[in-house]
Amino acid sequence: MRAVIVWWDLAASGQTIESLRHFLRDEAVERFSKIPGLRLKFWISDADTGRWGAVLLWESAEAASRPLPSRAAELIGYPPTERHAFDVEATAEGVFTLAALAGRGLALEQAPG
Repeated sequence: MRAVIVWWDLAASGQTIESLRHFLRDEAVERFSKIPGLRLKFWISDADTGRWGAVLLWESAEAASRPLPSRAAELIGYPPTERHAFDVEATAEGVFTLAALAGRGLALEQAPG
């Protein structure tokens, strides 16, 4: 397995965390749910520092090396400020009450505004 973390510093972009939430609702979540070899992707943000990013968990290094849609970079206006890839040493799932992760997160749980 392979993990990839990407971060954008939005300071030089016309996009904001809120505008990128619309992007998630309107297209990104659905598009990434159909990517072969992608086990999990979750988008992350830090409003205090104006950073936006994602963590991707891939079934293999081969899957992680395939080109991805670059719509976020297109909207933000530049490639990620940081991109790091790692081998996954181990995984674990804890005890949880949510039946599924799909459809969770601020962008999907808050009413558009």
